Amino acid sequence: MLLRIQLDSHLPAYRQIADSLRTLLVDGSLPPGSLLPPVRQLALDLSVHFNTVAQAYRILAEEGWLDLRRRRGALVLKRDAPKSPDPDFTASLRRRLREIAWEMRAQGISAKEIAHELRSIVKGIES
Repeated sequence: MLLRIQLDSHLPAYRQIADSLRTLLVDGSLPPGSLLPPVRQLALDLSVHFNTVAQAYRILAEEGWLDLRRRRGALVLKRDAPKSPDPDFTASLRRRLREIAWEMRAQGISAKEIAHELRSIVKGIES
């Protein structure tokens, strides 16, 4: 499992870790039954405090992705898709997506390139 974080990012490290792991969980790279690295080991690998990794694991456990147990670590659970998305959370995600698109534009990435990237992401999700 290869995770990277950017310590100079505006996103907190725990959020980057949770988002990266969520991507691996959704795309099936971390199937149910997989054990994640112990908190302290992943913290050492990423050069962050162990509480940062623990917070990311807790977020994913609250979302139903992980079962956290002392001495065993984080076990990936089989998670069914929610029946209907939470409207407030969906609105928050849409805002984040727009912010990312505007950040890309601010860095000189064309609208056409952004649209192409979004289409390729959707294509990857559908397959």
